[in-house]
Amino acid sequence: MTPRLSIVVPFYNVERYLADCLDSLARQTFGDFEVVLVDDGSRDGSAEVARQYCERDRRFRVVTQDNQGLGPARNTGVRHSQADYLTFVDSDDLVPRHAYRIMVRSLDETCSCIAAGNARRFNNTSGVRQSYVHRLPFAADRPATHIYDHPSLALDRMVWNKVYRRTFWDQFGYEFPAIRYEDYPVTLRAHLDAVTVDCLAAPVYYWRERESGESITQLKFQYGNLADRVVSAEMVCDLLDQRAPELRGVVHRHLAEIDLATVVQAFATAGDDDLERLVALGRRLSGRLDPAVAAESAPLQRLEYEALQAGDAGLLRRLARFRAGAGRSVVPARRHPRLPWRFESQYPGLREHTRLPPAVYRLPRAELDVRTSVTYQNWTADALVIRGTAQIAHLPAGGRVRVALVCGRRSHRLPVRLLDDGAGPDDPVAFETSVPRTLLAALPAWASYAYLTVEMRAGLVKRRAALAPGGLQYPVGDWVGGRWVQPARTPDGRLTLQLRSGPAELTGATVDGDHLVLTGKIPARLASPALRLARSAGDVHVPVQRRKPATRIPRQRSLTTMDEFTARVPLDDLIDRDNPDDPFLERTVLVPRVHDGGDQMLLLVTGLRQGVLAPRGDRVVSVSRSPGQYLNLVEGPARVTADRIALSADGDRLTVSGPCWAGVDYGRITWRRFEPNSDDGVDVPCELAADGGRWSAAVDVAGLGDLPNWTLFAAPGGLSPYAVQSDTFLLSALPLRVGRFVLRPRSGILHLETD
Repeated sequence: MTPRLSIVVPFYNVERYLADCLDSLARQTFGDFEVVLVDDGSRDGSAEVARQYCERDRRFRVVTQDNQGLGPARNTGVRHSQADYLTFVDSDDLVPRHAYRIMVRSLDETCSCIAAGNARRFNNTSGVRQSYVHRLPFAADRPATHIYDHPSLALDRMVWNKVYRRTFWDQFGYEFPAIRYEDYPVTLRAHLDAVTVDCLAAPVYYWRERESGESITQLKFQYGNLADRVVSAEMVCDLLDQRAPELRGVVHRHLAEIDLATVVQAFATAGDDDLERLVALGRRLSGRLDPAVAAESAPLQRLEYEALQAGDAGLLRRLARFRAGAGRSVVPARRHPRLPWRFESQYPGLREHTRLPPAVYRLPRAELDVRTSVTYQNWTADALVIRGTAQIAHLPAGGRVRVALVCGRRSHRLPVRLLDDGAGPDDPVAFETSVPRTLLAALPAWASYAYLTVEMRAGLVKRRAALAPGGLQYPVGDWVGGRWVQPARTPDGRLTLQLRSGPAELTGATVDGDHLVLTGKIPARLASPALRLARSAGDVHVPVQRRKPATRIPRQRSLTTMDEFTARVPLDDLIDRDNPDDPFLERTVLVPRVHDGGDQMLLLVTGLRQGVLAPRGDRVVSVSRSPGQYLNLVEGPARVTADRIALSADGDRLTVSGPCWAGVDYGRITWRRFEPNSDDGVDVPCELAADGGRWSAAVDVAGLGDLPNWTLFAAPGGLSPYAVQSDTFLLSALPLRVGRFVLRPRSGILHLETD
């Protein structure tokens, strides 16, 4: 019988990654598919990997051709496919187990031409995180929509996060051009041609970001690669001019931010012989973009645009090298020599005999804004204590700092203490403030949140902005009066204090034999409460035992009448090694909710300060927390996991530790960094110890030198090295200064980074 879905997978010299990719396809819960593997002239062992899959699974077959590139290989795969639906996969990426079931079901229900979903980026050093270009198009489910109704779909430039109706594909005769960056012209045209498109917020694709420079996207500064990028952008611009001029603003800004910036950055490493043709290439692309895009861009990007228009290759090289090596987000400004109320950015070329007028270096008023970041947060008996940094962008540090708590239209001045952290004159000002508990308790009952503002003055310039959370990823909340006050990051980049009344609470978690026992408090108004643990493979339902407390919970703890509850969760009901939602980390995050048919409430973690871990064979169930301090249960493989950190008295020796699991190799734990253009890491081994069911790994950070960005890795014998994941309760103590480094979490992974 003809399968319903054709999956086209071109491959070329990807022996290291192909097996993982094909594993993720073989494990799909939607099984009515064929995989058309197109060998585009591979010279390594990729063809043998593909052949082995074809022998094991009749749904896989190989088509061979001489090397022609990714676009022609995809076209070959389409010609050899026969199903009602069509999709594409790059051979070093992964597909979540339920992706095709979700997208095909959506197309069956809506009869749309395309179903498209969210994507995640992943690699060892940075873990799993949201793909930048997919965050806006797929922020929410939008069935049967269109690019004119949802213009951010114009940024959906990749072909592989979609399932296409084959009749739609054939009707418009799509073909990939024989260039790199071949996706965008095809996907934009498909969005314009489609009657309707289904947008899915669920991640349906995992996009690998290699540690090396092997992939075409990481060899992006080679001239041939850049030339193809510009050709692709020109095809997109032509399509917009012909069919969708109303989308020019969205797409032109995107091309300037991504593609033009890449061309300009190539000047940093380009040889002298390449400079003139690189200028011509940049001018080709910048000439196609709306000049208003340059006028709206940041000062450095506008300066690069103007240098391209002037054809000043020397200045472009200096600007590119400055961007690559400046090591800071902003550069100090100086006052205009004759107009002191104006400021000029001191980027390369200012007041020199370049082809650019001095006015190009003028800083708009909006650029002189307050940049803030939280570096520490803690609750004391009397207050919420916050430390952070602040600076008016481009201006020297120093001057007055004021902090206020804002709720509705009322603002309350807070005490501020400046900190002497040894920073230089161009570094931000470090400060500490405290929000008294009495002030938080007095906030009006109708308020759902408050936030902090920082006001700075530098000379005659005064600016104010909301405090940003910076590197604070897992802030800790606490009870204040009858409400829970939870610091949280908002989508617009502010640190808010959320005021939560009467939440369902998790106050305890223990392991009792084959069960995970959760205890807490739920509102007494819930008639028939039960616990639902949501996951893609199907929810887990757990009955809740409730009882009236022996003594009523004091009013100052909650304004809502609360009952106590206990839920005994069978651990075996959570274990599913063959069905993880995350195909890279091989784990699933279950989100418990208390419900009674109508109300659904997340469980706020109020009684735990450290995770509870329950091993089951080669899997572990972890009681975890979200950034908003809600309960998560994480089921995944038993691997080296960190849950504690300790510093020596001088702050230069870092010890990371965690529990030991049976069958896990703790013989080699290192701090690793990857050299440019290499998938092989450079390791600094730790001093290891294992005692009493725990492991520890210590390192003197002086041994890491001045090199940036070290990642904690486990290197088990006979298995591939992997980054050590951390208990989320541990991450609430970060960032942390460690010698010349800062210990920061990146997607749950520990990194030692230089400032």
